[in-house]
Amino acid sequence: MHVNAATVGFIPFGGVDEATLAEFTDGEKVRFERMNRFLSEGNGYFQIQGTRPQTIAYGLTDSPVGQLAWIVEKFLEWTHPSTELPEKAIDRDRMLTNVMLYWLTATGASSAHLYYESTHSSNWPTPSAVPTGVAVFAEDIPIRRFAEQSNNVVHWSEFDRGGHFAAMEAPDLLVGDIRGFFRGLR
Repeated sequence: MHVNAATVGFIPFGGVDEATLAEFTDGEKVRFERMNRFLSEGNGYFQIQGTRPQTIAYGLTDSPVGQLAWIVEKFLEWTHPSTELPEKAIDRDRMLTNVMLYWLTATGASSAHLYYESTHSSNWPTPSAVPTGVAVFAEDIPIRRFAEQSNNVVHWSEFDRGGHFAAMEAPDLLVGDIRGFFRGLR
């Protein structure tokens, strides 16, 4: 499997001891600080969807403006660079198309329930022996040493641009990385 925007199973949710922290590379320190900011300030959507998905679903399904605000805020926070307007990284029509697909199909609820189901599963994440490729974009937070604890990481790439929405922000890098990963498995 090939992933990007990896979190659960690729980051240390339980914290890091001082000895491990002292061994971090500069890149790992940056991603660890970004992860801590995310978990303390940017994780509200996850908490709501993971605990009260039906409540948020009503607002997302009832209001196109609510759906727009809910998703565009993620584009703002998770595109690279996150300090710019999201349309600097992703064309405004693409963002509106993304929001429209949620709105027209009324899938705000089902997308929120995914978080609930995941957090209430008793075996998540499950260690995997499947060969795994990881693309780490500029705004991502995975740290390889933690990813390798529950994944068979055979391919790891780091990029200086792109973010959570890599397929829209840096499709050239993502496609090239996926091809490179699978080419190595032939």
